[in-house]
Amino acid sequence: MALTKDFRKTIQTRAKRDPAYREAMLTEAVDSFLSGDVEIGKAMLRDYINATIGFEALSQQIRKPSKSLHRMLSHDGNPSANNFFKILSCLQSNEGLDLMVTARHHSDTGMHSIAT
Repeated sequence: MALTKDFRKTIQTRAKRDPAYREAMLTEAVDSFLSGDVEIGKAMLRDYINATIGFEALSQQIRKPSKSLHRMLSHDGNPSANNFFKILSCLQSNEGLDLMVTARHHSDTGMHSIAT
């Protein structure tokens, strides 16, 4: 489902004034990727980029054409690991964040593996 223009404007307005909201947006995008929900992760990353630095500034900072970035993060896009981590590194740097992955056993999260 596509976001409406008004909803996008609401996200952008809140992101501009609320650092915790921006941090949550970026964290949730990465969490989606890590949990295997790549489509949601790309959509959230697009929303984060649009609400913060924009694709043009990101393009200049990582030296990739803006159109390529749009394609990579589109519904059908498939960024290479190298490009994904360049994007993520740049966004973290701009936000002043260092995202970290923490390992947990499935039993700690209530998740159960299926025995074969």
